[in-house]
Amino acid sequence: MSVSITIENAVKRYGDAVIIPDLSLRIREGEFFTLLGPSGCGKTTLLRMIAGFNSIEGGDFYFNTTRINDLDPARRNIGMVFQNYAIFPHMTVRANITFGLRNRKLPPDEIAARTDEFLSLVRIAEYQDRLPERLSGGQQQRVALARALAIHPDVLLMDEPLSNLDAKLRLEMREAIKEIQRSVGITTVYVTHDQEEAMAVSDRIAVMNGGVIRQIGTPRALYQRPADLFVATFIGHTNVLRGELYRSGSEAGVSVAGARVPLTTLAGDAGPQSVKVSIRPEELYITAPGSGALQGTVERSVFLGLNTHYHVRLPSGETIEIVQESVMEDPTERAGVVHLGIKAEMINVFDESGAASLMAGGTTP
Repeated sequence: MSVSITIENAVKRYGDAVIIPDLSLRIREGEFFTLLGPSGCGKTTLLRMIAGFNSIEGGDFYFNTTRINDLDPARRNIGMVFQNYAIFPHMTVRANITFGLRNRKLPPDEIAARTDEFLSLVRIAEYQDRLPERLSGGQQQRVALARALAIHPDVLLMDEPLSNLDAKLRLEMREAIKEIQRSVGITTVYVTHDQEEAMAVSDRIAVMNGGVIRQIGTPRALYQRPADLFVATFIGHTNVLRGELYRSGSEAGVSVAGARVPLTTLAGDAGPQSVKVSIRPEELYITAPGSGALQGTVERSVFLGLNTHYHVRLPSGETIEIVQESVMEDPTERAGVVHLGIKAEMINVFDESGAASLMAGGTTP
């Protein structure tokens, strides 16, 4: 059985240091929910509060309608997958998976059936008689995942589970984890600092910084309409330029790097002011002379096969990055000056402090 998780006004302190000042969120039953943020932002601390491994100095935690603040971790019916796998080195793969089932004193035939089920689900049945030292990192992580799921937990908690794997294995395992989570349908809380990883596996993401949730949303919503400049710069890569919001009759837009860019996506109550403009590299494109909004000088380009990255200095002195699909002949090799179009409907505008989005329908933290 999966559960929803509700957290109301959570507080975590270590002595005089406040790690989480006042945090509330609701995780839906069966969803893959990721806590994403830089190191030290409080995401693992919050995960450990859900698990019962950390004390709770304030607020209430619920699984469905059951308050779990004072519930022993062993009685919360959680499965946990750690960064370092935490599987028993002296036990075979099969023995590792049966460990939790034996502790729950299940009948031998049920233990055998569940173990077989999850050996097959995570695709390690052929390694069931091996010791962990004879497994790759990805295989060990699959053992940890099978052991966590075999007890039929209400919640699966995963703390940076892929950080010790090489790049190729990370890609393989994140796809496997998402596929397994979908097939089991278990409520999953996943902690990572890797934005791409979070985007690939999550139904929704909470972006955290300084113990505060800055925004909760789907990967698409966070990327396309970030609530503030922190989220815009943390999720993916973006160019941040100084600008001025203008309104002239029925037209509104931003003046940025000497160009006037009309926008239909601004909030109706956003008046003229100094702003920060976020333009992702793929929201700029090289166009014919005289037809672009901006022009600049290519300082360098990096060919990466499918795409080429250009670093362009604008007349304002600001440098931006552009990502273009690679072509047979690079147009910038013949001329250092390029003209740039802007996909205006995709860019984001924030107030001068960067704390608030000025886009219509912009999400709030």
